[in-house]
Amino acid sequence: MVILLVSFFVAALATLIAVRGSAQHLSILGDTERSQPQKFHSRVVPRIGGFGIALGVIAGLAIAMPQIASGRLTQLLVLAGASLLVLAVGLLEDVTKRITPRQRMLVTLLAAALTLWLAEIGIERTDLAGIDPALQIFGMSFLLTLFAVSGVVNSINIIDGFNGLASMCVAIMLAALAYVAYQVGDTLVLSCALATLGAVLGFFVWNYPFGLIFLGDGGAYFLGFWVAELGILLVQRNLTVSPIFPLLLCAYPIFETVFTMYRRKIVRGRPMGQPDAAHLHSLIYRRIMRWAIGRQDAAALLKRNSMTSPYLWVMCSITAIPAVLWWDNSTVLQACLAGFCICYVLVYRAIVRFRTPKLLLRNEAPWPLGKTAG
Repeated sequence: MVILLVSFFVAALATLIAVRGSAQHLSILGDTERSQPQKFHSRVVPRIGGFGIALGVIAGLAIAMPQIASGRLTQLLVLAGASLLVLAVGLLEDVTKRITPRQRMLVTLLAAALTLWLAEIGIERTDLAGIDPALQIFGMSFLLTLFAVSGVVNSINIIDGFNGLASMCVAIMLAALAYVAYQVGDTLVLSCALATLGAVLGFFVWNYPFGLIFLGDGGAYFLGFWVAELGILLVQRNLTVSPIFPLLLCAYPIFETVFTMYRRKIVRGRPMGQPDAAHLHSLIYRRIMRWAIGRQDAAALLKRNSMTSPYLWVMCSITAIPAVLWWDNSTVLQACLAGFCICYVLVYRAIVRFRTPKLLLRNEAPWPLGKTAG
């Protein structure tokens, strides 16, 4: 609990300082590209939230170090160093806007390779038919680990579209990782998960609902890296934990990414990296929230932005809850994973066809005639 509180307060204070300090430098530190299809904010907002989160994580890990066995300190230090490498390239993009997605991905792959080489953190089993035998082939575990880490990192970045969306989803994942780590007595994973969870929540209080600061690429990459590596490490160190557990835990952002690639390349014949406004969270904002809040003034747009995220928190919780309940049962987790994918496609299809399920709709009383908001 001390780790959680320390990382929370350090991250909250550092993020507040970043918000106040960047006010005079928004042309450099702010998200000025509001014309892109995936942008839904009405003003320039600093996008260096990863800075405060990183400081919170470092503070939490410093408190946790005496509780971690000396033989595991190397893994902790390598994880921290590699995550800062990912953070650095993301922050560089947030500030300069000149780092290409390919360059960021190469740095992410390098960080994953370093953790595998120096800390021996890699995927050794999957409980998926046909994959486990392939892992015995030289180099396959290395390639799968790099693919998994880079995939999770990119998926967290993709869902970072609205106030509080990515940060709360990551918080849910980290809380689940911390719970299972506590159940199996894994102090290293528990400490890292709590430190990162506290830091995310410290950022969250300034990001939601008013969007005073954004994660940016640095924050999204940093958090995605920690979620991916902690999930791999937890399964690797504890044979009772199903390897499907972290996969189901991250099912929402991962499937969002896979579905986006399919939609862009196969359905529309466009480059997979070309931005669009057809993500599930974008559709909820444009179709469900527009019905609930039809006004177009700045206050209404901010309200629509913030009210979009809870729908996706529920989506993330749908996979996190069974993952926590049956973390040691691969058969049940596989069934839940398949069920989630089917539900996602059905919900997406219903929204696209304007047959949004009534359960997802939120009605707001119209403004009285002759009166204005305020």
